[in-house]
Amino acid sequence: MSDCLFCRIVARELPATVVHETDTTLAFRDIAPQAPVHVIVVPKIHATDAVALTTTAPGVLDDLFRTAGEVAKTENVADSGYRLLFNTGVEAGQTVFHAHLHVLGGRRLGPLA
Repeated sequence: MSDCLFCRIVARELPATVVHETDTTLAFRDIAPQAPVHVIVVPKIHATDAVALTTTAPGVLDDLFRTAGEVAKTENVADSGYRLLFNTGVEAGQTVFHAHLHVLGGRRLGPLA
């Protein structure tokens, strides 16, 4: 989608600090990090959210989690712990309506609520 921020990053129309890439996913640093490690993992195909992705391309959801695991290793948070987070919908804090998985770590993270 030409007006989707993450589609434009995947297409390399907008800059991003890429930390990992596969055939189906792209992982890049968040521009407003909420933790020392804050990486966004997106599918290269457009789906509005994670639930929509299960219908559009169910295997890609597995790829997002595999990529998140690789990111955790390369960012040195795999052993200390990290959080994986999907926001779905406005009230949950989703601001870009392209499915994406946040990888957060690098310090003790507080409660979700």
